[in-house]
Amino acid sequence: MKLSTTAAFSGQMGCCSLLKASTIFLGMIGLLNVPIMADFISEFDVTWSKDHVNVLNGGNSLQLKLDQASGSGFASKSSYLFGDIRMDIKLVPGDSAGTVTAYYFSSQSANRDELDFEFLGNVSGQPYVLQTNVFANGQGGREERIFLWFDPTAAFHTYSVLWTRNHIMFSVDSIPIRVFANNKALGVAYPSSQPMNVFSSIWNGDSWATRGGLEKINWNYAPFVASYQNFQADACVSSQSDPNQSCTASSKWGQSTTFQSLSSDQASRLKAVRQNYMVYDYCKDTQRYPTAPPECSHEA
Repeated sequence: MKLSTTAAFSGQMGCCSLLKASTIFLGMIGLLNVPIMADFISEFDVTWSKDHVNVLNGGNSLQLKLDQASGSGFASKSSYLFGDIRMDIKLVPGDSAGTVTAYYFSSQSANRDELDFEFLGNVSGQPYVLQTNVFANGQGGREERIFLWFDPTAAFHTYSVLWTRNHIMFSVDSIPIRVFANNKALGVAYPSSQPMNVFSSIWNGDSWATRGGLEKINWNYAPFVASYQNFQADACVSSQSDPNQSCTASSKWGQSTTFQSLSSDQASRLKAVRQNYMVYDYCKDTQRYPTAPPECSHEA
């Protein structure tokens, strides 16, 4: 998930009143079924450093901790193939330089499919950088980075993925920030057959995460804590006995056209994010890709 490019990322946060969450209403959300509200005891397993994971409020919230001894992580017990999956996260406050909080979806296979949110810590007072990436059939290298337009350490915010046959939409507080379309017709692999589990972890990425590795972790501020609540999955739970058929045959996620395109409002919000907050787009990195990947001419 590391960004292998020499491009420098710098800039100032823009301002765009269109993105105030209090004014957002996305018509698609009203069409969804009531999502499954899951607790962290019944729906997740600790995958890394159990003594650095705190489950709170009877399983309704969870904290991951990073210190010099270890990072930590968890994973969902269920795997999903298509759906709307979201989590409320509050990121590491203060000087978080060098830390990486990853929230992602991944299949358990050699040629994995994976959808990434990676929150790259920064020195106090600087904006958080959110990196997204898409792996399909083991092929990644599709990083995009934006500045978040709010302080993600002051309160919980909702990070979600809407995954359909036609596109994958990454959103923050129901505001689309990225769309990866199904361009199989162009020879581009697309995640459509491998169920994915939900993962999160916090770890030491100071070799690359903040200003290309120039800012290292200041362990005087440890432990670094990321907090989670309100996991929701309006999604097809994959059957272990038949992981693909049970979901691809679903009228809602496998065949229905309801969720297969963006509304005009969503398209407008997405355009505003990309114009005001994007600081890196792999499609425009000519040093890395002298010839742009084929999907780039079709990106929103």
